[in-house]
Amino acid sequence: MNTSFISDNFLLTNRFAEELYHQYAAKMPIIDYHNHLSPKDISDNRFFPNITKLWIDGDHYKWRAIRTLGISEKYVTGNAGDAEKFMKWAETVPYTVRNPLYHWTHLELNRYFNIDELLTANNAKKIYDRTSEVLSKPEYSCQSLISKMNVELLCTTEDPTDNLKYHRKLRSSDFKTKVTTAFRPDRALQIEKEEFNEYLNSLEQISDKHIHTYQDLCDVLRSRIGFFHENGCKLSDHGLEYVPFAEHTEKEVAELFKKRRGGDEVSEIQAVKFKTSLLIFLSEEYHSLGWVQQFHLGALRNNNSRKLRLLGPDTGWDSIGDWLQAQSLSRFLNRLDSTDKLTKTIIYNLNPRDNEVMASMIGNFNDGSVKGKIQFGSGWWFLDQKDGMEKQLNALSNIGLISCFIGMLTDSRSFLSFPRHEYFRRILCNLFGQEMANGQLPQETEWIGKIIQDICYYNAKAYFNF
Repeated sequence: MNTSFISDNFLLTNRFAEELYHQYAAKMPIIDYHNHLSPKDISDNRFFPNITKLWIDGDHYKWRAIRTLGISEKYVTGNAGDAEKFMKWAETVPYTVRNPLYHWTHLELNRYFNIDELLTANNAKKIYDRTSEVLSKPEYSCQSLISKMNVELLCTTEDPTDNLKYHRKLRSSDFKTKVTTAFRPDRALQIEKEEFNEYLNSLEQISDKHIHTYQDLCDVLRSRIGFFHENGCKLSDHGLEYVPFAEHTEKEVAELFKKRRGGDEVSEIQAVKFKTSLLIFLSEEYHSLGWVQQFHLGALRNNNSRKLRLLGPDTGWDSIGDWLQAQSLSRFLNRLDSTDKLTKTIIYNLNPRDNEVMASMIGNFNDGSVKGKIQFGSGWWFLDQKDGMEKQLNALSNIGLISCFIGMLTDSRSFLSFPRHEYFRRILCNLFGQEMANGQLPQETEWIGKIIQDICYYNAKAYFNF
């Protein structure tokens, strides 16, 4: 039996890092302010029948690794049995060395199941059987898995057409973790998409209002924002290639919307004008309610058209894009700030070449009204690994104030993903601990420990003010 490398001092390379983590970071509650967990699963307090359903289904990080090893799609999204799929994942794990999956896999097995072994094809059946035996116990329900990780608040992500049924049920339940939502109107912005009008029809249905004009669309979205706000929402989220910005008039946006609503296509520049107008409108609405707005920038999605056609979106065919980000983002933020309608904003970057761009951009609009008003969000998606996190932390430290940072989030669909907060905290503490050891920072553990606790918990608690 091979013993796992997940020790008490995993990723901590000196005594300062160890003290910062164990005495200051480890005990902090988790505020997971952006994820894609199912509110239905949380509300229903779902139990999973086996570890494949809990841990592998829907996880495109794992899917990409399995495919890369040359394993058939049958064992990824295909018709193989759950046990077979787990065996193929276990066969893959030893070959993920130096990929964050290797760390996450063993950290999660340890933290949730007390399994201190390296997962391989040899022990896969034993681990599959062992985990399946316990998953029916009360401590492995969705709510229990969340509570086990000391999660104080989590924020799922919903489309404007969502009726928030399960969030309302959770608000009236006795579940101690606060569960809220983020408003994500991406599909309302995608005027160039074939399914745009179909989506607007669904907005009409949920709002019981017609959308014939651009003003109708704004009115309906305002009403949906109000509905979300009444149900405890304080955040929005946008997944964009880049923040659009093009000068436009109300008249031309109204005309091009009417044209598109009638079934005609719009040009690329017309689409950018529409998106600019609608995104400014939405951001002003967020500001009026004191929401936090989030922008996830830079994903190049659905690259493999054959697999998209066969399997659909969000099945592991996305990558890092290389759009120019700075100028349009600056103009957009400046437009809102010029009328003092720029709300608290988090900007997440997917291309590491743009880390310094984002770290410097936030300083242009931190106006002294709120601590850390504009945030350079944590490394996400392809960058939520050790190197990506360190690069984001270093860029923010070098150009901004790391002490004002609101820390980590999972951005995950998995109920076993919360140890990523531990992973981040260990990396953070080691970064500070190394500089304390080599004389780049004072060896004042109490003060540095306070900074660590602020980043892990207190800054986010104050920033979101739930």
